[in-house]
Amino acid sequence: MAKARELKGRIRSVQNTRKITRTMEMVSTSKLKRAQDRVAAARPYAERLAGVISRLLTPELAARYPLLRQPAQVRRAAVLLITSNRGLAGAFNANLIREARNLLARLRAEGAEAELHATGKKGIQFFRFAGETLHTSVSDIGDKPGAEDAQRLVDGLTQRFVDGELDAVYVVYAKFNSALSTPPTTMNLLPVVAPEGAETGELDYILEPGADEILGKILPLYVRNSVYRALVETSAAEHGARRTAMKNATDNASDLLESLSRTYNRVRQAAITQEIAEIVGGAAALE
Repeated sequence: MAKARELKGRIRSVQNTRKITRTMEMVSTSKLKRAQDRVAAARPYAERLAGVISRLLTPELAARYPLLRQPAQVRRAAVLLITSNRGLAGAFNANLIREARNLLARLRAEGAEAELHATGKKGIQFFRFAGETLHTSVSDIGDKPGAEDAQRLVDGLTQRFVDGELDAVYVVYAKFNSALSTPPTTMNLLPVVAPEGAETGELDYILEPGADEILGKILPLYVRNSVYRALVETSAAEHGARRTAMKNATDNASDLLESLSRTYNRVRQAAITQEIAEIVGGAAALE
């Protein structure tokens, strides 16, 4: 019966684990819906900003704004990596970290001095363990990132780009296509390039104030909004990945419980059969 007791203990352990994974799946499902709503709310605003920039931007104006400066060669670049603070999300953080490592390696192979800025405990812990220098590390952004979080992350990098200390700024984040599709993505944040697919064409209205003043206000806002979108999309992608991972863990626990229960029943039946055989044998010996 020692083996039966051992199996019973394993069954209780797997049942407790399944309760935890099922609860985490339900929590992630609830958080995912709210995160999807934030993504859906952020996208139209970003698209309209992109459309305004594309309509106003001309070669003459592009030469006047530092955020539009296109360097002849990228000599110094910054990479902003966005990961989560928690694990148990499958390969979600590992994919983002791999994307950032590949980008750093590519920039350095091209002769650029690349520096890393990490957001999220998982990315920070990995690169510290790997010996990579972190120029900034932020781990206090929660499940509901706000515009102030994006501003805190990007304003310093934007100022350094304006001052000429940086030639390019990249953001590595998880693009939220659906709960099952969250590919790691690299976004060229700076210099600002007229977004593809945005509205273009001749203006049929008079601007007041002029296009140059409007661009001066909108360009920093567009940069901050791009980082905000990256934050909310990564947050939604994290919940989607965790929900999928916890559902798979729950299903695996159920399969394991079924297998352990069958094994336990066979062992128990064998033990009962053995006891009956011993009783019958003892009775026969007494006769």
